Amino acid sequence: MTLLELINLMKKQLRLMIFLPVACAVAVGAYAFLGMPNTYLATTSLYVLTGQSDSNSNLSTDLTASQLVANDVTSLLNSSRVQKQVAEELGLKDLSDYDISVESTTTSRIIELGVSGTDPKQAAAIANAMAENTAEVSSEVMGVDAVNIVDPAVVPTSPSGPSRMLYIAVAAMGGLFLAVAIVVVSDMMNTRIRSAEDVEELIDVPVIGRIPLVKSGN
Repeated sequence: MTLLELINLMKKQLRLMIFLPVACAVAVGAYAFLGMPNTYLATTSLYVLTGQSDSNSNLSTDLTASQLVANDVTSLLNSSRVQKQVAEELGLKDLSDYDISVESTTTSRIIELGVSGTDPKQAAAIANAMAENTAEVSSEVMGVDAVNIVDPAVVPTSPSGPSRMLYIAVAAMGGLFLAVAIVVVSDMMNTRIRSAEDVEELIDVPVIGRIPLVKSGN
């Protein structure tokens, strides 16, 4: 099937091509706005400080060592020990209802911690509690000189998600692809000969005459 043939098929089924994407977008939009709660993101940042360097070390070596320690602290933030301590401290069963993201680059000692959930106050409390517990555990377990909190998490005032318009756009595109698939499949399954052009295409012989259809009188 050529692109021109597909376009012609879509024109013949224009109602379906319009209705299905709109229906999918409306359905997903209704669910996104009525059934999906707002989520809030609270963020905090930590600075990893190792022991003081001696006279034989240089800045590059110290920075590399600190970055390695920062990677270890990042893993500690994701550990069950820290998350369990935070849940117990805040009176929660666990932190499964919250999305926790930890980012640490190879060129910085700064660790970014983000906690996302439906309760903005609780998300901020979890972020701050995780930062404080990580500072204590890292000093105890890894002998880190200090993990300082640079920016404590504040209660977010506006939602960070979900991206409802993105869901609606994806649903509309999905509905469009589904409509195209239905049109193509229905055309492939329809084997009726409806015109002289269909005959020529089927038997590869030109049509040299036509017999008109005569309706009988009453």
